[in-house]
Parts: sequence; structure tokens; C-alpha cells
Amino acid sequence: MATPEEKSSSSTQRIHCEHQMELLDFVAAKFHEEGGVFKLLIIDSIMALFRVDFSGRGELAERQQKLAQMLSRLQKISEEYNVAVFVTNQMTADPGAGMSFQADPKKPIGGHILAHASTTRISLRKGRGEMRIAKIFDSPDMPENEATFAITPGGVADAKE
Repeated sequence: MATPEEKSSSSTQRIHCEHQMELLDFVAAKFHEEGGVFKLLIIDSIMALFRVDFSGRGELAERQQKLAQMLSRLQKISEEYNVAVFVTNQMTADPGAGMSFQADPKKPIGGHILAHASTTRISLRKGRGEMRIAKIFDSPDMPENEATFAITPGGVADAKE
């Protein structure tokens, strides 16, 4: 019989980025079994586990290599099973932005590997009141542009100025 400490440690097991890769294998197997039922794969906060598992500049190269492997796997799943892949990411303060007079001193984490693996990148930010702003800032077939919207109890709606 397990002690309370053993029970609590087994129920609070932390997920690592390696586990995230294993989950992609599970997802691919499910897509294969179901044969075309799924059309969208969403990964929320793709960098979160990488930032925990690899901290500091000394582990940056290994982190980026693991990230590249995951992004390659996602691209293969997307192509093989004809599903769109949507990932969310975190933003961080860009300490060098003040020197270049950028309007927004934040940048997405994940570096060039994540940026180049993404086909279209959209930045979301809060506007005035309930208004939200979506900005396309990198896309091969769409110009840079912004759209405003609101999230209401009924879902996503046009923003009221």
C-alpha cells in the first residue's frame, strides 16, 4: 500500500517537453486511426515546458534543438494528416527595443527556429475596454494588417469603438 507521500508525489507528476513529444506520437496515431476526422491541432503555450526544462543561456542550444525536433514533428503531422496546426506562445520584454524605438517593446520567445517554422504569425493584444487587436505581422500571402474584435458571453464579436 502506498504512503500518502507516495500518493501525492505520483499525482503531481510534472510534465516535461519529452512528454510533449510523446503526446505528439499519440496524436499522430489517433489521427491515423480516425482517418481524416480531425482538421485542427492546437498547442497552447508551446514554449512553456521548454523554458522550464532548459533554463539559462547554457542550455539554450539544447532547448532550440529539442524545439526544432518538435516543430519538425508538427509539420510532418500537419502534412501527413492534412490538419492545421495552431500554436500559442508567450511574449517577453525585449531589452534592446528601447534602443531601436520600436512601438512594441515585446517579442515572442522561441527565437528564429519558432519564427521560421510558423507560416503565419498573429499577435494578440488588449485594446481599450473590451476591445482586442489581432495583428498579422508575418505571412507569406497576407499583408501586415490589424483587426479589432471583442470576446463576449456569446463568443467572438465585432468590436464596438
